[in-house]
Amino acid sequence: MQYTNEYWNDIAEVIGNIPKIEELYHKRILITGAAGMVCSPLVEIVSYLNKNLSANIKLILAGRSRERIHNRFKDILAEDGYCFIPYDATKYGFIEDIETDYIIHGAGNAYPAICARQPVETLIGNIAGLNTILKLASNNKNCRVLYVSSSEIYGNRNSASQEPFKEEEYCYVDILNPRACYPNGKRASETLCACYRQEHGVDSVIVRLGHIYGPTITLSDTRASASFTRDAVNGRDIVMKSAGNQLRSYCYTLDCASAILTVLLNGMAGNAYNVSNKNSIVSIKDMAEELAKYAGVHVIYEKPSEIEQKSYNLMINSSLDSNKIESLGWKACFTLEKGVKRTIQVMRGGECLEK
Repeated sequence: MQYTNEYWNDIAEVIGNIPKIEELYHKRILITGAAGMVCSPLVEIVSYLNKNLSANIKLILAGRSRERIHNRFKDILAEDGYCFIPYDATKYGFIEDIETDYIIHGAGNAYPAICARQPVETLIGNIAGLNTILKLASNNKNCRVLYVSSSEIYGNRNSASQEPFKEEEYCYVDILNPRACYPNGKRASETLCACYRQEHGVDSVIVRLGHIYGPTITLSDTRASASFTRDAVNGRDIVMKSAGNQLRSYCYTLDCASAILTVLLNGMAGNAYNVSNKNSIVSIKDMAEELAKYAGVHVIYEKPSEIEQKSYNLMINSSLDSNKIESLGWKACFTLEKGVKRTIQVMRGGECLEK
């Protein structure tokens, strides 16, 4: 990740879209999956708040590798700027003696290739990892948990409707298809949040993410938009393995981060909120073409392998309605055009072709 003045200015802009952000000041926040694409911008925002607004937020970063956390944030966090705790989302366990006010649980496999190769670990890891977090929260008085879920929980409608999904709309998922390990793991985990709330009084909220893109993608990310982005940034033609007609809600990473913090601080307990930019609901093909346009490359088509087909998201339409999260006072800063352009700029170290 290359930090430019422009990127920090973007962070300052999205912070302005987080209602009651001051309530995070002088608090402790534990983040799992902190080095990943979705949660690393949360660390960047907290770093900005601490350095520029004297927020005095204590960061607790949980993960399997201290080295990975250090390498990801060495340019913005000093060794004593956070506390690291070992945590493996794929295993049942317990995190002891950690006091925290907020927990954002973003750890877990979301990569299609791994879902296809390790469906058992994907399904169990969702539930086991969250169970550890909810146990920890139950021992922390007044601790709030935010669980990062997915648009895949909605499944497929019986109709060909292109309308965005609202939070209360649940449709068909083929439970005997191994690729359902991911949406069903997320569904079960959301129910687990509700169960801990009823039985143990744990305060939790849920965000359902669409398709997140931006410069914080990792090398191991096998999702289509991540592969498209890496190809575009490196000057390679983007390879499509389908017609790309599936409809998706795309959201730039910093907008996603501001949405997560908005729900953490303002969401109603026990509720789920879609994270969606209403100005970035397009097809996979449209996304690929937008990246190609700003990178100066082409979109080409190839037939997918059988293994690749098994990893595909089962949803034809996974667009999300954003009215509920917008009612909290949140709005997105980045149109698709602006987000794609900024992604390529940041990943190329400031260079971007004007089109």
